[in-house]
Amino acid sequence: MTADAPTILATSAGFRRGPRGPYDVHIGPIHRFAAELSGASNPRICVLAQATGDPQTLIGACYSAFAGTEFRPSHLALFPMPNVADIRQHLLEQDIIWVEGGSVANLCAVWRAHGLEAILHEAWQSGVVLAGISAGSICWHQGGSTDSYGPELRAFTDGLAWLPYSNGVHYDGEEQRRPKMHELIAAGTLGDGYATDDGAGLYYRGTSLHEVVADREGPRGYELKRAADGSVVETPLPTRLLAYDA
Repeated sequence: MTADAPTILATSAGFRRGPRGPYDVHIGPIHRFAAELSGASNPRICVLAQATGDPQTLIGACYSAFAGTEFRPSHLALFPMPNVADIRQHLLEQDIIWVEGGSVANLCAVWRAHGLEAILHEAWQSGVVLAGISAGSICWHQGGSTDSYGPELRAFTDGLAWLPYSNGVHYDGEEQRRPKMHELIAAGTLGDGYATDDGAGLYYRGTSLHEVVADREGPRGYELKRAADGSVVETPLPTRLLAYDA
């Protein structure tokens, strides 16, 4: 099955961390929400991890997280070369494409080098749910704040821009994130947009924000708009708590 409208789930939420280290991960409510949006009872989900160079440890952890669940996982690697013969066919066969975080600048550059921009757009329009965390959230937008260029946050303005907004991730989770988004929007470097606390996600139908969701109590989504005087107005948005088990 496919989503009933072009759907993007852009989040600061993802896998739940276990006690045994960074690769002890388990699916979170956000994945089950993506499955609901896809309309599939046993969704095919393809993980893209180009934002960190397709590390085998991360890809293996994702497979482990989906093992024994209703999900049917696969992955598309582009380093050192594609791991599937027909990228377009593989991605169009999915119910969900899940994009992991890392460097959004590298992610978009590698996708463009391999022709994924057009393929992913076709998948989006055909009803495949596009979803992801951090870099996997910013990428669908015009841009956002990023540590792609170093530990000090800078503007990233070369996103796919299918969603005509800026996007701030980890809004409450990293000290620089909120003031940097305000600075960049106030300066006109980024346009008006939305931001998510860690644990929250933006659900878009077409190019319109339909709903903000969260995988636990507390995280929120926000609208960010530049005012006539050059200041930035931040408006908390109604945020629905997802009721799925992890």
